[in-house]
Amino acid sequence: MQLVFATNNRNKLQEVQKLFPPEITLLSLEDIGCHEEIEETESTLEGNAILKANFITKNYGYSCFADDTGLLVDALDGAPGVHSARYAGDQKNTEDNINKLLTNLEGESNRSAHFKTVIALNYNNEQFLFQGIVTGYLATERKGAKGFGYDPIFIPDGYDKTFAELSLDIKNQISHRAKATQQLLAFFKTNHP
Repeated sequence: MQLVFATNNRNKLQEVQKLFPPEITLLSLEDIGCHEEIEETESTLEGNAILKANFITKNYGYSCFADDTGLLVDALDGAPGVHSARYAGDQKNTEDNINKLLTNLEGESNRSAHFKTVIALNYNNEQFLFQGIVTGYLATERKGAKGFGYDPIFIPDGYDKTFAELSLDIKNQISHRAKATQQLLAFFKTNHP
């Protein structure tokens, strides 16, 4: 079975691919010849995931899933949230995003935050939503060289290392994206034996 993961983010693709069984071939947007940037114009993570999945199904005809992820910081009333990738501007620069976040949290004692991933799956002319959340807190400086996005400053509950310091195997057991993907895979076990 082939399934499109509607992302251009190679890191995200690699992370999710490790979770999939060999009988499901995961295709990227590049694999199906989709080279356009699908604009995330919705005001919620759910809305953006649905928008991207619907774009691929409508224009390319594939069963597919898309995700949207946000980092929600308690002291910033849930910001950057749906704007996580563009927190410091439309250039989507990770370093700028982290710098802005650390600046906005200077002197703040409450550093609680959580990542939330929503996956929209278009399969057999139906749509299904899955969600994963991981709670933790934000470090005051970057640590680690693995991962991507806000991983160098996010420390998940129960750990003393950032996502960027943890191995991909550990991250794939506890992360927001892993939890949402596990729900997606459980769906396929039940609905596509």
